[in-house]
Amino acid sequence: MIPRFVYSGPWASSLRFRDFRLFWVSTLFYSLGTGMEHVAVGWLVFDITGSAFIVGVSAAARMAPLFLLGILSGAVADWLERRLFLLFSALGGVAVSGVMAIILLTGNPSVWLVIVLVGAGGCVFACTLTTRNAYTYDIVGSQHALNGLSLNQMAMQAGGIAGALISGALIDLAGPGWQYLAVGASYLGSALVLLFIGPSARATKAQRESVLRNITGYVRFLRENRVIFILMCLTSITEVLGFTHMTLLPVFAKEVLHVGPVGLGYLTAVRQAGGLIGLALLASLRDYRRKGLLMLALAAAFGIGLMGFSVSSAAVFFIVLLGVVNACAMSVDTLYKTLMQSNVADEERGRAMGSWVFSIGVAPVGHMGVGALASALGAPGALLVNGAVLTAISVVAALKLPTIRRLE
Repeated sequence: MIPRFVYSGPWASSLRFRDFRLFWVSTLFYSLGTGMEHVAVGWLVFDITGSAFIVGVSAAARMAPLFLLGILSGAVADWLERRLFLLFSALGGVAVSGVMAIILLTGNPSVWLVIVLVGAGGCVFACTLTTRNAYTYDIVGSQHALNGLSLNQMAMQAGGIAGALISGALIDLAGPGWQYLAVGASYLGSALVLLFIGPSARATKAQRESVLRNITGYVRFLRENRVIFILMCLTSITEVLGFTHMTLLPVFAKEVLHVGPVGLGYLTAVRQAGGLIGLALLASLRDYRRKGLLMLALAAAFGIGLMGFSVSSAAVFFIVLLGVVNACAMSVDTLYKTLMQSNVADEERGRAMGSWVFSIGVAPVGHMGVGALASALGAPGALLVNGAVLTAISVVAALKLPTIRRLE
């Protein structure tokens, strides 16, 4: 399915595992669906209401389950065999997409019904996100964890780009109802590929306690594992101060760069491409030992890059900087996931990834905060403030948290 020459280099060492190659393809199918869905939701809600605020509500409905279900999905991922949980989650995505397609093809649905279904899709996405990262570690093991998680995120990025492009064409040609049928087909393809993956030796150690007892154990797990708790805090800080820069891209396109909607499309593509380059470089490090120091250095570079947006409004400078910033963003996020899983037992990695999902679930706070700052200071000023705070926190963490800095 993937030519041998593609994974002959050190940057793709995890692809030498047959099950990981299949899993990578499953991730690609899934990300095609999420890429199409991301475009479709915004277009559909704005087309129904004409309200940018309701579009924001629909985005919050998509993201809120990450915060609400992070811990629960992590507990389930430690209770149920992870490949099976992923299969159920993918089929859940098929069901939600199918219902959305039916209501769009048979009438003019209420926007609130659409938002409810978007929220249901967000619940499925939260469960998938938790388990997919833990299952990557199941397949490749600790030695290839950084490479495997980087390659898996590359599949998500590449599929997201392709899905966004396909979605626009499908909506224009056939309408959103048929487009949601394509989303469901992508999720079904992801589920079918999972059927060909064999059981993982690491995954068979899942705890067979009740989910309720696993959740109770989760509290104890966070209380006793200080490293995971600190990594959760750093992840949330980076999400709130760093990743929310994406919210301001339309503002930069219209008011700073004056490039219009076509230019915004190019900026979005540059952002995704920068993330892919960063992940490819991270994957080439394979089992790099000083991951904690690298994580904090990249977080600081992320903040410095955000500050750079306030220096110049030249389009070329902005585009280059946008690529660099997102290379840092994707890399540091992957390092958070890698270190969370490397510092727990095999039977607790579902909880570790649930902690990561819970941490990034604070994103709506950051989106509202950066929007408020942009209203007061302008988009460049907002990123200057957020970038300065993120840089300062990263530098202080590197100096004051030697345990985190020395993580391998």
